[in-house]
Amino acid sequence: MTLVSFVGLRVRAEELLALGLRLPGLEKRRKAVAELPALGLLTLAGLMPSDWSCSYYEVDKWEQSLVDQIAEQQPCLVAVSALTASVNEAYGFCGALRRRGIPTVIGGLHATACPSEAALHSDAVVVGDGEPVWTQVLHDAQFGRALGIYRSDRPFDLNKSITPRFDLAAVRPRSRFTVQTQRGCPFSCEFCAASRLLGGFREKPAHLVEKELATLSAIVPRPVVELADDNTFAGTRDQSALLEVLAAAKIPYFTETDWRIGERLDLLRELAASGCVQVLVGIESLVHIYRGFGKKQADLARIMAALDTVQDHGIAVIGCFVLGADGETTASIAGLTQFLLDCQLADVQVTLQTPFPGSPLRERLAKAGRLLVDRPWDHYTLFDVTFRPDSMTVTELERGYRELAAVVYSAVENKRRSKIRRTVWARSPITSKALASTHGEAT
Repeated sequence: MTLVSFVGLRVRAEELLALGLRLPGLEKRRKAVAELPALGLLTLAGLMPSDWSCSYYEVDKWEQSLVDQIAEQQPCLVAVSALTASVNEAYGFCGALRRRGIPTVIGGLHATACPSEAALHSDAVVVGDGEPVWTQVLHDAQFGRALGIYRSDRPFDLNKSITPRFDLAAVRPRSRFTVQTQRGCPFSCEFCAASRLLGGFREKPAHLVEKELATLSAIVPRPVVELADDNTFAGTRDQSALLEVLAAAKIPYFTETDWRIGERLDLLRELAASGCVQVLVGIESLVHIYRGFGKKQADLARIMAALDTVQDHGIAVIGCFVLGADGETTASIAGLTQFLLDCQLADVQVTLQTPFPGSPLRERLAKAGRLLVDRPWDHYTLFDVTFRPDSMTVTELERGYRELAAVVYSAVENKRRSKIRRTVWARSPITSKALASTHGEAT
């Protein structure tokens, strides 16, 4: 069995590539994302029978030498994982393997949203959660019958979660590993497909998270963990039990959540003490309120005050912003640029609105005829415009994003935010040595 993940944060536009080379903040984030292992594939590897051998690869682009190397191993199946921006690359790879007589199966969010498309390029497609159907996929592959679309009749019960094969990802040095404590999201933001494609929101029991962290720590000395959650503290489970497990593991970690944790002082104290050094928070657009925000919806002043409180507890905040939502203009881009220059967030991430398959946003823009049909999946990078804005031209949005990025990710701004991070982390109960190990600088 061979597992291949197409990884990395892709930057397609030549101007942005050149810009990224000059802007260490963008380049640092791209490298950090590229180091994250494919947790889905590692999880499926943990479900494989003991008499199956397994190899694991992470690639940005495939080369014929990789196909030749895999062909020499003579696997009965190659499992491929890819996001939307890299799915055409994955399709080409599957085609090269199939021409060598090697069957393939592809899964992930894009394949789940577009199974018929994926089935044109791969022998088999896994739709949604892979765990419920994986035993059948392996059985069919063993007898040369791994064909068609595999779809579970219900979401996977996280109470039955097994420990991923972290050892496969630990064969090369990396700055961080991923651990998942939940799947899906209780909110249904219009731009998000993950909250819909994998079934309902579920939380993993704390004792299973504890087992995964112990396994990882036994394999990797002093690991750093990124929780592969969409909104770690948005559910109803006993957060104290999870935080006690994280604290006992003595592993610095960071995660995604929403601004409301800044109004929960009891949670913040436990969060800081548990080893959390950074949170990524979606502030989204300053000109548009997406449907599905629910209780996350609030005025900007309240959100920023809450995030100040988070940083007062020694937890750095990466604020995430989306450019190009309905109502965006050249004036509003200038306003966002100034806001980012003035704000005291430890870091910021600005991407372009992207109508990913499976999201209501894509459905709405498609019905309005606003999708750019001449821009295929490799444009869905978060840095390329793939739709027609409602209040400006495509060219104006592209130029506005480049100009914002040149200012916000300049050396001067990166230095300023780095100073803010150090100030925030000086308040943390975690040791400075542990904090230093999280940063590539944890962006």
